[in-house]
Amino acid sequence: MTNFSGNAFFGNTPTVAALHEMVAAGRIAQTLLFSGPEGVGKATLARRFAAELLKTDSIRIDQDDLSLDSNLQIIADREKWPSEKRNEDPLLFSSHPDFVTFPPDGPLRQISIQQMRLLKNRASLKPLKGSWRVFLIDGIDRANEQAANSLLKTLEEPPSHLVLIMTARNPYDLLPTIRSRAVPFALARLTDEEMAAFASARKLDHAERRLRLAEGCPGAAVSLDLETYDRRREAMLALLRVASGLDPFGAWLKHSDSIAARRTEKLDSYLEVLYILLEDVLRMGHSGGPLRNEDARAQLQPLAARVSFDWLRAAVARVDELVHLLRRNIQKPIALDAFASALRSHT
Repeated sequence: MTNFSGNAFFGNTPTVAALHEMVAAGRIAQTLLFSGPEGVGKATLARRFAAELLKTDSIRIDQDDLSLDSNLQIIADREKWPSEKRNEDPLLFSSHPDFVTFPPDGPLRQISIQQMRLLKNRASLKPLKGSWRVFLIDGIDRANEQAANSLLKTLEEPPSHLVLIMTARNPYDLLPTIRSRAVPFALARLTDEEMAAFASARKLDHAERRLRLAEGCPGAAVSLDLETYDRRREAMLALLRVASGLDPFGAWLKHSDSIAARRTEKLDSYLEVLYILLEDVLRMGHSGGPLRNEDARAQLQPLAARVSFDWLRAAVARVDELVHLLRRNIQKPIALDAFASALRSHT
């Protein structure tokens, strides 16, 4: 555990130390890229660094946290807006005048060209206090091509007072021209000891299970709704049983209908569960290691005995394809039905 502006930050000590040194030496990189798994602390670290740089209380900056209920509600409400209205009023959060967050927006949760144009316009504004303004693009890997190209114009000649921080799960999903203009920091999953210290500090309920499922990502451990997760897991286990040939296709239909009825749930929330289950099946049948879904071992065992490594590889490839199709707003039941149908032919 290390501290930024009086607040604890867990894990990735070398990266935190490098950022501390950057501030202490007064040699600030104007463009930084924080990459790593979802929930590992990329945006949290960006806010902590910004608070240190702006010499302000991080509590105020933390109001830009996208996991806060109020911010989640704003993002959800905007999905119902027509695209013209969103284009006229691009989404940003700014709880501090010199710190601005640009999050994914709209039904497809993308960084839009309108947001990047707004970023370019606001970048020229001088800081109200101190020497810096800090902009956070939380999820630059969700920028569409137009938005990414628009951002490049700002990266090529950033104003001397601007520090731009970007987060991404995989930096190699970005344009090489964007990567080359940023100082990279790869955040790793936390150790078991660091996660245990985090859970203790946050007084998490069902801590042991949360830590298994989060596997080194503290943000995931905090935000996990176990009841919702269990419902989605039941559906994805049924999908895998059908896809592997353990059950007839009809066994999946009631789950497909239930998923279709939940219009506000995104397909990616189910795909995240599907990835975890496939990982556990792989560990049971091939690679070993602790299961993230230890409480579902009895349900996973028949799957592990049924499928081959080639089937698992094909299943992961199919999920990867669905992830790439998310930006086309594909329908959840159709996508998952197609997954089951395609995988049954591999058994």
